[in-house]
This record gives sequence, C-alpha cells and structure tokens, in this order.
Amino acid sequence: MGAMKTKTLSTSGCIALLCAALLSTATAADPALEEKIRDLDAEWAAAASAGNVDKTVSYYADNAVVLPANAPVANTKEAIHAQWKKDLEGMVSGSWKANRVEVAESGDMAWVSGTFDWVSKDASGKKVTDHGKYLEVFQKQADGSWKCTADCWNSDLSATP
Repeated sequence: MGAMKTKTLSTSGCIALLCAALLSTATAADPALEEKIRDLDAEWAAAASAGNVDKTVSYYADNAVVLPANAPVANTKEAIHAQWKKDLEGMVSGSWKANRVEVAESGDMAWVSGTFDWVSKDASGKKVTDHGKYLEVFQKQADGSWKCTADCWNSDLSATP
C-alpha cells in the first residue's frame, strides 16, 4: 500500500462504477458466505502483514487487475507481484480490515470494503504513515475457491503537491 497520497479521478470513477454495479446485484446473502469472505480477507491481510509476497499475491485470480495508488495499473501476475514486492519491502508495519462485505445474489461474486493502516520507509529511511480505504472484488473460481479479481486502494491523507 505504501505512501499513497494522490487520488485520481479515473480510480475514483472506477470505484464508483464498480460499487454501483455490485450494489445492484447484492442482497442480504448467506451470513456464512459473508463471514467466509471476511475471513479470507483477514487471512490475506495477515500474509501481507507478515511480508510474505508470494502468499499475498496468491489471493488474486489469474485475470486480476490491481489499481494501486500512485502507481500504474497491474494486470498481470508479474506486475501484481512486482507491486506487492515493492510495497512489502518498504513496509515497517501494515494491515487492513474489512468493514463491509456484500455477496451477489448469485453467490459467485462479492465485494469487500475496509480501511488500511500502513507504515513504510521512504527513500531516505524516514518512516511514513498512511491510512485509507480499499475495495476488493472476489469471484468464486471453478474449483470453488474465492479469488480477488479487482483490487483498489487509496489514501485518506491530503495529496502532496
């Protein structure tokens, strides 16, 4: 997640459209399935917090798209791995927590929104603290597992000029 301070209209627009699309399909789904997705997100956060790049990246589907703040879109496994490697190498501490989980009526798609807290070191070695919000889209895979197909996060801090 790194020191993320710039919000872009295109990312915000994507999030708004994604939320609108998912909200239109969400219902009061099976609480057990919502809890399963929440637990999966917590496991993913623990892998990242531990600095485990390979485990962190394993939560993404093969066709995932990642929209990190202040960085290019990552839409290949290699690009996603490179982004997380950069973020986790600079991390002092990091975590995120789901605040809301919505499952589509079809039971094969869900979205998770929450908040993150991240402390990293900048190029000079100074600690930089960031906090913000994220949105993830999960899809049930052919083998029954759930993988993230879209992931976006941005900071609550003011953008620096």
